Amino acid sequence: MLGKHSIKNAMLKDVKHIDFKITQDVFSAYIRDPQNNAPPADVNLQRMQMYRELFFNNIEGFLSGNFPVIRKIISDSNWLELVQDFFSKHPCKSPHFSKVPEEFLNYLNNERDSSKDFPFMLELAHYEWVEMALSIAKYDTTIYKVAPHNLLNTSVTLSPLAWPLAYQYPVHKIGPDFLPNEIPQQPTFLIVYRNKDDAVNFIEITPITYRLLEIIQEQNQPLLVEEYLNQVARESNHPNPAIVIAGGLLILKELIEKTIINLNQ
Repeated sequence: MLGKHSIKNAMLKDVKHIDFKITQDVFSAYIRDPQNNAPPADVNLQRMQMYRELFFNNIEGFLSGNFPVIRKIISDSNWLELVQDFFSKHPCKSPHFSKVPEEFLNYLNNERDSSKDFPFMLELAHYEWVEMALSIAKYDTTIYKVAPHNLLNTSVTLSPLAWPLAYQYPVHKIGPDFLPNEIPQQPTFLIVYRNKDDAVNFIEITPITYRLLEIIQEQNQPLLVEEYLNQVARESNHPNPAIVIAGGLLILKELIEKTIINLNQ
């Protein structure tokens, strides 16, 4: 059994723990939103303001670096308001700075609600996030290969460093001189990939190429190219399936050379 002295020490430890947690919560609340939260009573105000500026500037700088197009098309005041809203409201679940862009994307998708935002803001943020995510993805780039002569009978897979993407807006064209207000009639299809030199690139692709890559990506076990192309030809309802298959072979050869498609030989 615990003696009175041990019980007293345990209670003191609990009290200290509670006091520290309260102080920590007050400290972080002020850092996040000094307009609506008082600073800790036992910390110099000037020092708290310095901490606040340091934390906020780190987050702002990291977001500016990872979402450069969004930063360019938004005024300084609206940008700072956006960063402050994210900083004060979004509970980041990771201590790693590399996760901040993903947290920002999560915030835009689930928490952000402002009439000031462009209608394409979320899609553009996702496109910019993809570039960062692929640049740090922990996969080895496939060694450069040439498509074999009998490509139809070759098993292939989509590289984990190649992401087929579909957007309502042409996000790869958006910038200060192009800010679409309405959703275009035709969606935009892209493949963003990391090449053999570890540089991230994108290619605008057709809907049928996107569907081909989607089919390849969906398979649990890699299939032969002939099986993939036959499925695309059936779905397209083209009067001459041989044309679809021939076109698909040319596309796949180019994608193999770019290491977007991997050969399983």
